[in-house]
Amino acid sequence: MNLPHLLLVIPCYNEEAILEDSYQKLILFYNRLKQTNLIDPESKICLVDDGSRDRTWSIINQLSVKDETIMGVKLSRNFGHQSAIMAGLDHFRNDFDCFITIDADLQDDVNAIVGMIEKYKEGAAVVYGVRDDRSSDSWFKRVTAEGFYTIMQKMGVPVVFNHADFRLMDRRILQELQSFKEINLFIRGVIPLVGFKNDKVYYKRLERTAGETKYPLQKMLLFAWNGITSFSNFPMRLVLYGGVITFLISILVSFYIIFSFLFGYTAPGWSSTLLIISVFSGFNMVALGLIGEYVGKIYEEVKGRPRYIIETITNE
Repeated sequence: MNLPHLLLVIPCYNEEAILEDSYQKLILFYNRLKQTNLIDPESKICLVDDGSRDRTWSIINQLSVKDETIMGVKLSRNFGHQSAIMAGLDHFRNDFDCFITIDADLQDDVNAIVGMIEKYKEGAAVVYGVRDDRSSDSWFKRVTAEGFYTIMQKMGVPVVFNHADFRLMDRRILQELQSFKEINLFIRGVIPLVGFKNDKVYYKRLERTAGETKYPLQKMLLFAWNGITSFSNFPMRLVLYGGVITFLISILVSFYIIFSFLFGYTAPGWSSTLLIISVFSGFNMVALGLIGEYVGKIYEEVKGRPRYIIETITNE
């Protein structure tokens, strides 16, 4: 088997505090991979600027000028983490044998890439980077993250437990991804749907050395909700279950209201008003909001707007 021609795709959003340090670590590691004949000498690193508001693109541009290994992709605005990943993968999908995605903060241990390449050489089309140690996380982060994967799996979303967006994919996977046309592409759930032989590499996530996380609690919740509603109609089914439960409760409430009415414990109009307001109003609002969420997704998909728009590419 020839040496794999590898592209490392790194989405970047407001990463000026950490990007140059990450570059130094990455280029040393990448050169070591080339010197030990694990990857083709022409393998590259692609830094995708997802509409950053700081000096991120300026740094990427400078790095690409001084180092031909670095390619820069600048999106016209902020399209989001998943779209930034797809921009780098889509544009170069025919130019490389395999692709690895990793975040710019390098909290995902780059040393796990060696294991990914070995699994790829053994025939795996996808190699998932899976965390087997969350000791670097706070208690809250650990509980919510593991709860996220558990809930996703319970709702039928085909995610790999404790796997984020650190993975290796070969060219076949990217070619098949072209048939997934949805705008709200949840990559963690789509890749397992593609199939082919897959494997896992386990690693310990490192501490972030500078800058701030780009996934605070609010974004994590929105990301989880997008994944659930993109892959599962279980929340809609919950409305049905809730309707049945509400109906049963309403029967019990009806007996109470009838009893109160017969024994004179109520004021005129109290019974009918209480029954309607207490049982149905809140549930109807939740149901309508949930249905609206799905209708909104259909609306976005029907418009067919692009996932991203590339403004500039360097060292292509």
